[in-house]
Amino acid sequence: MKSFWNNYKSSLILLSAIILGGIIGVFMGPEAVVFKPVGDLFLNLLFMTLVPLVFFSVTSAISNMGEMKRLGKILKNIVIVFATTAIISGIIAMIGVLIMNPTKGLNSDMFASLMATATDHTSGEKVSLLQQLVNTVTVTDFKDLLSKSNMLQLIIFSILVGIATAMAGEIAKPIANFVEAGAAVMMKIVNIIMYIAPIGLGCYFASVIGELGPQILSGYAKVFILYLILTAICYFGLFTLYAYVAGGKDGVKTFWKNAIAPTVTALATCSSAASIPVNLDSTKKMGVPQDIAETVIPLGANIHKDGSVIGGVLKITFLFGLFGKDMTSLSAIASILVVSFLVGAVMGAIPGGGMMGEMLILSVYGFSPEVLPIIAVISTIIDAPATVLNSTGNTVCSMVVSRLVEGKDWLKNKINN
Repeated sequence: MKSFWNNYKSSLILLSAIILGGIIGVFMGPEAVVFKPVGDLFLNLLFMTLVPLVFFSVTSAISNMGEMKRLGKILKNIVIVFATTAIISGIIAMIGVLIMNPTKGLNSDMFASLMATATDHTSGEKVSLLQQLVNTVTVTDFKDLLSKSNMLQLIIFSILVGIATAMAGEIAKPIANFVEAGAAVMMKIVNIIMYIAPIGLGCYFASVIGELGPQILSGYAKVFILYLILTAICYFGLFTLYAYVAGGKDGVKTFWKNAIAPTVTALATCSSAASIPVNLDSTKKMGVPQDIAETVIPLGANIHKDGSVIGGVLKITFLFGLFGKDMTSLSAIASILVVSFLVGAVMGAIPGGGMMGEMLILSVYGFSPEVLPIIAVISTIIDAPATVLNSTGNTVCSMVVSRLVEGKDWLKNKINN
């Protein structure tokens, strides 16, 4: 019992704080917003570490990798794992929607007030697809990299710095040592911040539940219930399967031993970005090699979002059902899966960062911008469980990538060492 407590003490304390916060939020309702500043304090402390943590971790992992061949192998397997898990999640979501259509029996009149308050989001300058791609991977000024809103661009820059440092050889050794030391210092800062995690996450969750309660009880209840079912299937079923593929029975045991802290953090903060520090710490406890962990986790926070893919399927089919479009033909199913995959890739790594994905859905299927609030509400309702799948999924994916890069005995070798 003492051994169990020592292993799970911090995770159980976090989980208890979240449950307590949720209970307070339910009973206090909107008045629970009084706790929000305390939650924001903790969240802001995490956000303050993000830019230097990602830069130092990614740059250090690559610059000290030793050979470019290993980097190429890691990135290739990351793409394979991310794409495979996203496709599987999308297919499961589509099956769930066809079995339990959340729009069955809904009356479009119930959304009249939402549509009446909608604003036209197409009045601004239109951006071509190629220009949007440029904006997605680059910024116009170095200072713009120092923002959590440009995490993908920062990661790309960090990868370039890491590659250049490794290619420069011995003369760049001081830079390699500097970024390695910087990564170690930033992780210590994260450990210090995590001492107040139970209070911060409990307060933040209380305010979120207090504000979200009335929406969950509205006409979106079916969507929320279906999403929770799909989340449970993916979280307990797929994650266990991925962990088994990564390391057999030891992989499953190792993953679930260290999965609580990333899950609780994602659930409470609704932010893949805010979960990066905790995920990095947990993946290293899972035995994932440092260079793989520090590449998969930051990159996954931006482009690997299985929960958002599932959310994309629900949003599209919700609109299809509401406006009488066929969602059962093979062409419709294929298009829904493709667009949902794109939605999962473009979602931002910060709370409420799904606007770009939602506008993509409206644009592809020709829906009026006035219906944006309909799926915006869905984003709010599913935000917490979606972030759990998005963020915690990166930790088990790092284990699978380790299996592909290091070989089938990677975990046994870590355990024996």
